[in-house]
Amino acid sequence: MDLNNANLQALFRAYRTNFQRGFASLGDGGALYEQFCTTVPSTTAVEVYPFLKALPRLREWIGDRVVHSLEGADFSIKNRKFELTEGVSRDAIDDDTYGLFAPVFEEFGRSSREHPNELAVETLVNNPKCYDGAALFGNHIVLNDKGKEAQVSNDIGGTGAAWYVMDLTRVIKPVIFQKRRDYDFRALTDLNSDAVFSTDKFKFGVDARVNAGPGLWQLIVRCKEPFSAETYEAARARLQELKGDHGRPLALRHSHTMVPNNFEGAALRVLNNAQAANGATNEWAGTSKLILNPWLPSAA
Repeated sequence: MDLNNANLQALFRAYRTNFQRGFASLGDGGALYEQFCTTVPSTTAVEVYPFLKALPRLREWIGDRVVHSLEGADFSIKNRKFELTEGVSRDAIDDDTYGLFAPVFEEFGRSSREHPNELAVETLVNNPKCYDGAALFGNHIVLNDKGKEAQVSNDIGGTGAAWYVMDLTRVIKPVIFQKRRDYDFRALTDLNSDAVFSTDKFKFGVDARVNAGPGLWQLIVRCKEPFSAETYEAARARLQELKGDHGRPLALRHSHTMVPNNFEGAALRVLNNAQAANGATNEWAGTSKLILNPWLPSAA
């Protein structure tokens, strides 16, 4: 290929097409994170989230309105920058072997599509502090029906690989994914640039400014016990019995169960089989949708 600006721009467009093909190759499955994350557009370096302390609920209007102030205004998520870059040598273009890089940039697209899934799971694994100042999974302070502080936990415990039961019927989800600058494929193909002159390579890559963080802890329960009908029942009950301040029911619905690869068989047996191993009716069949998340660690 002749090294001129028109040909280099055509090469960039071809690699960009490879990138887009890879991005689309996962279909809806690539957007796994969207099932349990609230996606928020970001406009600054740090986004502040004034979450409601409790999930909003109507009350009988007697007297003046009761204004529920947004709390947790000091809770924020800072955007992070990510990149993936490949250098294509001038010789490869001279010798018409640039086509060998097409699969590389297709994989760039696939990796970019998967990246939010990775960040969302990183949030679950790292167990950061959420808007109330407590770790996402653990003890949280609420006011009981007598107006006194009480501890409730969204963590069943255990020492194995973690799996989760969730209420994903709400607009707000257990995890936040914020996007300041979307994944963008770019190129440095200026023959006269210092970088190309020094390295004799043209650079192609993707970058983004994004991050993930904890959303509402009330919508998710973690369990590190082996997956079984008994542990499933306990985790499900813990989620659905969580209450807000003053003992107010949250009407949580266990809609989804998310497991790592090593719990796939056990989860399918509990959620899909009409009968248990002993031939008895399996009362848990069809009680939630299974999310098999390959990014979740399969070992503690």
